[in-house]
Amino acid sequence: MTATAPREERLWSRCAGCSSLLYRKRLRRNLDVCPECGAHARLGAPERLRQLVDPGSLCLLPDLLPATDPIDFVDVLPYPHRLTAARAATGLPEAVVCGTATIGGHPAALAVMDFRFLGGSLGCAVGELITRTAERALDDRIPLVLVTASGGARMQEGALSLMQMATVSQAIAGLREAGLLTVSVLTDPTYGGVAASFATNTDLVLAESGARMGFAGPRVIRQVTGRELPEGFQTADFLLRHGQVDMVVQRRSLRGRLSALLAAAGHCRPSRPSVPRQEPSPYRERGEGQAPAAGEAGAPAVGEPQPAVRDAWDTVRIARHPGRPTTLDYLDSVFDGFVELHGDRLGGDCPAVVGGLAKLAGRHVMVIGHQKGHTTAELVARNFGMASPAGHRKALRLMRLAARLGLPVVTLVDTPGADPGVSAEEHGQAAAIAENILTLTTLPTPVLAVITGEGGSGGALALAVADRVLMLQHAVYSVISPEGCAAILWPDRRAAPQAARALRLTAPELCGLGVVDEIVPEPASAAHDDPAETADRLRAALLANLLPLLDVPPATLVRRRRQRFRRFGTARAGTRAGAR
Repeated sequence: MTATAPREERLWSRCAGCSSLLYRKRLRRNLDVCPECGAHARLGAPERLRQLVDPGSLCLLPDLLPATDPIDFVDVLPYPHRLTAARAATGLPEAVVCGTATIGGHPAALAVMDFRFLGGSLGCAVGELITRTAERALDDRIPLVLVTASGGARMQEGALSLMQMATVSQAIAGLREAGLLTVSVLTDPTYGGVAASFATNTDLVLAESGARMGFAGPRVIRQVTGRELPEGFQTADFLLRHGQVDMVVQRRSLRGRLSALLAAAGHCRPSRPSVPRQEPSPYRERGEGQAPAAGEAGAPAVGEPQPAVRDAWDTVRIARHPGRPTTLDYLDSVFDGFVELHGDRLGGDCPAVVGGLAKLAGRHVMVIGHQKGHTTAELVARNFGMASPAGHRKALRLMRLAARLGLPVVTLVDTPGADPGVSAEEHGQAAAIAENILTLTTLPTPVLAVITGEGGSGGALALAVADRVLMLQHAVYSVISPEGCAAILWPDRRAAPQAARALRLTAPELCGLGVVDEIVPEPASAAHDDPAETADRLRAALLANLLPLLDVPPATLVRRRRQRFRRFGTARAGTRAGAR
């Protein structure tokens, strides 16, 4: 019996939906869809491509990227060991397979994610590969098809993985501007940073039957809210009912549906680019392994004193101090004549985001920021600075208004993350964040962001895709909270101090990685001990960074902003890690 058991396992498979024992060959003929209950089993990227593209048409794009451990991350295992194990288990170099092919005779560039590889997580290499695929689509004047399967951004690459959300989004923006179709196919599961960027900011969003998608995962939502989740929560049918996808498609119909969509895009395909081609990644021009020059993103300005470094966990606690100045405090002390503007014009006004018109040294600006509070009552009333979809859409409305009025945008980031509640998911949290990120990559007016306290995940990035990113000395900026990282990778929330150090989330570390352009020194102890002095220093830093941007033509601003985020590819990540 023991000799035949492995063969029996290969011949038969048990359905995760109905527990039926299925003959493996029959299941494969049915595209790995259970013939008894219709449950769609997860597919690896190679099998997905075999099902979707015309036989013999697939041309894989180069995936020879250097092995990278950009922040020297170690939990219970060193990150390179996890990468090696994932490559051995899947036979893939990374969590995405990219290429060009035809679907029903219609050409497309494709990036297909594979959940088997570290949960399909979005790291520097994955972001670089998908971005290159989008750039290939732009070069070849063909549509882009993304098939997503991911748990979110890759914790082991810290804030650099968070930057990939912006990098890929701006590549999609370039395709939009060129009149080329972008399509995402949501498969099970699609969560976190992938859901809040390129999975939902394409022209069309399809969901495979049974797929689940959301910004926060069900376990996180249960832990935060203490509520049981509605039946079918975050499933494809739920997403369709709540207006978050264009259609739900059975796997057997997916190839035909994509073919029809690509046919329409091919009929209308532009003959030449409607916008100039984005310049290549700057690290290619400079050469891999060469550090950025002074004045570039990630390089300290010549002669600037560097603030003293505290332990990362101590910095996290300072960033969360209830006395730390909030956005409303800075609007009173740094800016003049603030006039608050309310509402997303779609039915909501999120108190966790405040914004409106103000003056900075006599110049009109649009200021948008997260608002926490100092007392328990204020924190609860402001949802601890965690924005709902209405908050992100309010911010989006004000950004677009600023662009029409020719006003620069200043954002003040202080949030543990976006609202992870049931209502937020029902109202499209992931798509709201994704649209903010994409819009900021194209906004034709200066954008200056400041991380003033906590910069948590996609909720922070939704206000931080900027020409210049400043950070207060004792603020933090991370792909995930230390507690969340510890619970997943150690797994023990008591390992949060270790996780904080591993995530490289402090201002000096992020400046070294190029995520932050400048550190704003705080008073001797911290901002909450001398708010007036902190306000003076912040005002000086804002003016020093904003004034040079005012003379830059809008097209040049957008081009440079895109260059800034295009730098966060694999080669650059490895370069900056060595520069710490």
